[in-house]
Amino acid sequence: MLNIFGLTVSQALLDWSGALLIAVSLVFLVRKHPAYWHFGNASLLPYGLLYLGTGQYILAGLQVSYLIFGLHGMLLWALEARREERGIRFHEGFWYNLGWVMTLGIFAYTVSVTRFTDSWSFVQFTIAALSLLANWATTRRWIWSWLVWMTVNAISVPYYLHLELYALTALQGVLFGMSVWGYLSWRRDGLPASVAVHA
Repeated sequence: MLNIFGLTVSQALLDWSGALLIAVSLVFLVRKHPAYWHFGNASLLPYGLLYLGTGQYILAGLQVSYLIFGLHGMLLWALEARREERGIRFHEGFWYNLGWVMTLGIFAYTVSVTRFTDSWSFVQFTIAALSLLANWATTRRWIWSWLVWMTVNAISVPYYLHLELYALTALQGVLFGMSVWGYLSWRRDGLPASVAVHA
């Protein structure tokens, strides 16, 4: 059990509910459906509380960054759909970079308040940094985002085992498999690896 803001919360409940929401969100991401953002954003509450309760402050801050990416990604996909369907253009340079700039600020803050006292702190930093990169590439619907997510999943397994977060540990295997599926699916669709086509 975790004590968060004076409330007692089950660590297992936060762990498993977040994992389920993430798994569902990725099914929609592979299909390039905007519901991906809704389920992904919903997972931020249990994960944010989980990381706060276990003292993983970089990963807790990462959830705030994810929320910005989630809202930014939903808006960006809508603007892109409007451009493709009705020919209505938008200020692409501004909107493509807005979420990235805000997220870097949050990431810098969470890193600054984290004490790098052991090697696990650096693993946490690596997971967060690569997740931000992958999330940004996802908002642009770049195929290589799936490869970065696979790397995040592989690095996360020993880290979450160390924290005894077993649902998150098991989820990494599921997410790795889904990332392979997503990568192959997007390749089959003929999406270019380094051009924004679509988050």
